[in-house]
Amino acid sequence: MVEAAAAVAEEEHDAAVREYDDVRDRGGVEEVERECEVGSSGGGGGGQMCLFTDLLGDPLCRIRNSPDFLMLVAETATGSAGGGGGGAEIIGLVRGCVKSVVCGGSHSKDPIYTKVAYILGLRVSPNHRRKGVGRKLVERMEQWFRQKGAEYSYMATEQDNEASVRLFTSRCGYSKFRTPSLLVHPVFRHALKPSRRASIVRLEPRDAERLYRWHFAAVEFFPADIDAVLSNALSLGTFLALPAGTSWDGDVEAFLAAPPASWAVLSVWNCMDAFRLEVRGAPRLMRAAAGATRLVDRAAPWLRIPSIPNLFAPFGLYFLYGLGGAGPGAPRLVRALCRHAHNMARRGGCGVVATEVAALEPVRAGVPHWPRLGAEDLWCIKRLADGYNHGLLGDWTKAPPGRSIFVDRPAPSRALCRASVPSRTF
Repeated sequence: MVEAAAAVAEEEHDAAVREYDDVRDRGGVEEVERECEVGSSGGGGGGQMCLFTDLLGDPLCRIRNSPDFLMLVAETATGSAGGGGGGAEIIGLVRGCVKSVVCGGSHSKDPIYTKVAYILGLRVSPNHRRKGVGRKLVERMEQWFRQKGAEYSYMATEQDNEASVRLFTSRCGYSKFRTPSLLVHPVFRHALKPSRRASIVRLEPRDAERLYRWHFAAVEFFPADIDAVLSNALSLGTFLALPAGTSWDGDVEAFLAAPPASWAVLSVWNCMDAFRLEVRGAPRLMRAAAGATRLVDRAAPWLRIPSIPNLFAPFGLYFLYGLGGAGPGAPRLVRALCRHAHNMARRGGCGVVATEVAALEPVRAGVPHWPRLGAEDLWCIKRLADGYNHGLLGDWTKAPPGRSIFVDRPAPSRALCRASVPSRTF
């Protein structure tokens, strides 16, 4: 996510922008991250809640699984580029990555791939905002995107993050593009009963790849390197849900040739081993109320109390990606898969499970979530390349949204700070 730290530039700053050096810059980057905690205007003081992200000592954890990635830092001019002294101070940072994804498809579902760049984690220290630092970081990152052959660049933020939207649309040439929703559900202390109306099977990565390339061939942002995503150590498996009683002999090719009337699929990504989240600055009453639900759930799990996990201490996240399906029963089967993922997260010690879906996603109705924990996101996009290489598709920035979107990289959301009384359960 791009935080409000990236405000509209008003004055030019003499900051120098350069590539991140892990040995030299880690301490300064961690300090900027602390200063720019999500939802906070001053580090979480004054009873204001904020979402703190602990990157577990790896500032590159959110991008290092991409084929090409880069992190840039902005520092005071006294310590620019090759200096390394003179009281240099890191005052901003940005991360970016480039990969090939589907940008549209023909009626025959033939995928059209393009190189797309993603900007994330833009931060500017509070004392240096509104001076052009954020814009300078973005422009320098776009130069690297072009060198890597990216045709488009996009960013994601919450729809109500006016500062980020203003920076990118008014100052950096981006346009509003897609409005997916981040759906979040807490992990209870009690396990959820498996659905009796669904059978769930685990697919091997090669079989999951075949299914995904068949079903998501024309879905926006579907990655060309889905095989690498599925085989990554952080990917905990792909699960296929079928109506109870449906025979399954493990033959994916037979499934693709004659799929059942309804089915659903999703994969689980372990964010817990990459970063942890923590809601800070919560009122004591909220902490006490959440703790009470956990105590009751632990003492009497048979009551199935919708307990609120301890979001006020570092907690982990499992992200559900590759969510899809077909047929009238697909939403119901998705719900069964989400229950299965919840129990996986419970065993793994996570606090929440989350997914991100398009506004028109057909199986969205089957995803259990608490609205107070989620967010309505906004993706903005910019064309970097000259000319058009997509035939009938033309300029992707002007293409109407499809029903689905493929999201394989989660981003912490400040909406988790709104944790409150349960409003919807599995």
